[in-house]
Amino acid sequence: MLRELGLSAHAEATYQAMLVAPGCGIGELCGILRLTEQQVRASLDELVEFSLLRESRDQPGALRAVSPQIGIETLLKQQEEDIARRQRELTVSRAQVAELVGEYARLRPDVTIGGTRRLVGLDVIQSELEILAAELRTECLSVMPGGAQSLSSLRASRPLDRDALARGVEIRTLYQDSVRNDQATYAYAQWLTAQGGQVRTAPALPPRMLIFDRKVAMVPLDPDNSRSGALCTSEPGLVVSLVAVFQQVWHTAAALGSQGAVDARTGLSATDRELLRLLARGLTDEAAGRHLGVSARTVRRQVAALMSDLDATSRFEAGLKAAQRGWL
Repeated sequence: MLRELGLSAHAEATYQAMLVAPGCGIGELCGILRLTEQQVRASLDELVEFSLLRESRDQPGALRAVSPQIGIETLLKQQEEDIARRQRELTVSRAQVAELVGEYARLRPDVTIGGTRRLVGLDVIQSELEILAAELRTECLSVMPGGAQSLSSLRASRPLDRDALARGVEIRTLYQDSVRNDQATYAYAQWLTAQGGQVRTAPALPPRMLIFDRKVAMVPLDPDNSRSGALCTSEPGLVVSLVAVFQQVWHTAAALGSQGAVDARTGLSATDRELLRLLARGLTDEAAGRHLGVSARTVRRQVAALMSDLDATSRFEAGLKAAQRGWL
């Protein structure tokens, strides 16, 4: 009981012994409690500090135990005073933090236009993400194109995702099908699913985006270079448009781990169809690879397989036959 009020086990035992046997000296307490003299003296000092021992009027120089009714009430009052003091300190600290945050907001180099801010630098972006993740209440939607994600990005995302999921936030993430080719990113996607997040994949994705509670969205300034900075917007029209883009891709994407539906008529996967579309647009292997999140070497291998299926000797012939068969 007294330990819950801050008293040590030795001090509580000493107090109980002095209540049962008033007038005990240090030697007698050592024998009763099987404590060393140093431990008993430390306990007596603690009891005096907690106002549970007072000087005896019958035996000047000796100590007497205060009755539990008075002593515990004193302890409770001390705790109440400590709590009130800590609350006052916390109020002051909150005011100081608010002032510091306001000062930081004035000093940071972000450019704000209406409800949209331009964030420059990975550290600034990460700081903003941490704030937005902490304020999340219901849902986080994200599009992560490019297949393999950087290890630094995965490390930074894990605690934010874990904390949000623990608070009951729904997390839905879109990766490219090529994510299965990168062990670290695929393992992260599996971890996210195991924690309660939802992950789907698609052959191609729109540019990277993060949408928080359908109120704030973050997109890169340059989709091909996330290090160049990001735009963070709370403009309703922009956010609603981005949510619509996400939903459109989400409804056609496949669950993580599945290869996606194969067209029974053509035998083509979604990735095959997307690759044919890219080649029909005249994209090079390198450009198609960037679009699909794979290497140019992988694109060449997939193109060779498609040409074999179409019995074509050139890409032009493959495109012509794919169109004739209604594959495009």
